[in-house]
Amino acid sequence: MSLKKLIAMAALVCVPVLGMAESATKQKVEVPAFDKAVAQQMVRMSIQTFQINDDVSIEDAIDSMKLRANMLNFKLVADLPLSEQIKASGKKARFMEILAFCDALIAKEMVEFDPIFAGFLPCRIAVIEDEQGKGWLVTTNMDMMLHAVDLPDHLKPLAQKVRDTIYSIVEAGVNGDL
Repeated sequence: MSLKKLIAMAALVCVPVLGMAESATKQKVEVPAFDKAVAQQMVRMSIQTFQINDDVSIEDAIDSMKLRANMLNFKLVADLPLSEQIKASGKKARFMEILAFCDALIAKEMVEFDPIFAGFLPCRIAVIEDEQGKGWLVTTNMDMMLHAVDLPDHLKPLAQKVRDTIYSIVEAGVNGDL
């Protein structure tokens, strides 16, 4: 019998035995029951939508938000023109663009306190067009984010600044405040 065959046979015999020894010490993880209605409610409550005023174009809303963010020293860190990407692939799409804003120093403080805040970074505002051609801004419910974790006193003003800044940016977009 060749050495290769002997090693292969030993592996066939030993691996199942080793696997049995491992499984005897492992615990089964219990997965909690999923409540679809609760999950749907949580998602709906975590997002806010704002209709852009009828006399404000989507382009003016975007320009207004970028200008307001700049005035408030909140950096535009990403601009994702999703509808343009879809159109480039040959498909039709209503307007859809994601703007991402951040204050890196505040982000650092928040994530160092609790890594869960990394999931909220950067702050995003989606600009979308509905079936009737109306523009909408969609963003995280900043109050839910603010109160989801018990913040120490030194971080509360920073979190409130982020909330107030994002809502100010949204307000500029809704009203076309150039």
